[in-house]
Amino acid sequence: MLYLWIFLIIVGFALLVKGADWFVDGAAGVAEKCKLSALVIGLTVVAFGTSAPELATSLTSAVKAYSDPTAVDLALTNVMGSNITNVLLILGLSALIRPLPVKDSSLKWDFPVLLFVSALVIGLGVWNGALEWWDGLLLLAVFAGYMAVLVVNARREQKLRLLNGDEEAPAPAPEGKVARWYFEMRKRGWFLALLTVLGLGMVVGGSTLLVNGATQIARIMKVETGLVGLTIVAIGTSLPELVTSVIAAWKNETDIAVGNIIGSNLFNILLIAGASSLVHSLPFAMDRLVDALVALCAVAVLYLCVLLGKKRLGRVGGALLLALFAGYYVYLFVL
Repeated sequence: MLYLWIFLIIVGFALLVKGADWFVDGAAGVAEKCKLSALVIGLTVVAFGTSAPELATSLTSAVKAYSDPTAVDLALTNVMGSNITNVLLILGLSALIRPLPVKDSSLKWDFPVLLFVSALVIGLGVWNGALEWWDGLLLLAVFAGYMAVLVVNARREQKLRLLNGDEEAPAPAPEGKVARWYFEMRKRGWFLALLTVLGLGMVVGGSTLLVNGATQIARIMKVETGLVGLTIVAIGTSLPELVTSVIAAWKNETDIAVGNIIGSNLFNILLIAGASSLVHSLPFAMDRLVDALVALCAVAVLYLCVLLGKKRLGRVGGALLLALFAGYYVYLFVL
């Protein structure tokens, strides 16, 4: 029976990753037809799409908690574990491939906001002993404000580029028959709608398989569900960010590698933890406090490495992040 649940988790991961990919393609295509800029689409649709596995998994866990109380641990540990994985593992690996420069705007705005919300969720959890529905409303309000600022700034930058005559060049047609067919089909509204709905359905179905498999494996192996959430589930739902950032670093698209992680972590805390706590109260015991503090310290170390590295995360900083990730796993499994 254990092998069956492992197989279902693998199927769930595959559905999550491919479903998120199709959802992003479809939703971004719809947004393009609504005349939104590529920058605004990247800040909203794509960022949401790469966080869709975490969102679906945490919401599914919160709903399942009404019939299986142990499932609630997955909702918050998935968020904390994904944030730790994003910063320590994914940015660490990306920086080893290629040093990652960081824009002034990220240093002055995105990093401080991420530090603030990481501390905010700790304060709310410690104050109430759990993230309650009113905490979720506060997190979602901060999320709405952050997104509003992003969209306003993006449109301002877009206007400046248009005034300077810097228009966005259309994407070239890819090579290969299947790739070209897919490229042409994405120009049709019905196909984009189908892709969006199908992708969303795969994300929801994959998250259901993942949550059910993770809780059953935890029960069979007699380990905490939260530990499964911090490791297997967190790494699995971070696969879109891992693939995106590592490939971006390899292709020298370093802005994408860093921005993808910062945006994903903000989405995880504000949107995913906020929405999940509206569905079900998320207990914030001592173990969750430690995990949240590790996530906060990971961002602080990353920020410090970038500042000391003269606005870039170098290979030494990347190695330090990977070492901290290994140390965190020693703490989880050994200490």
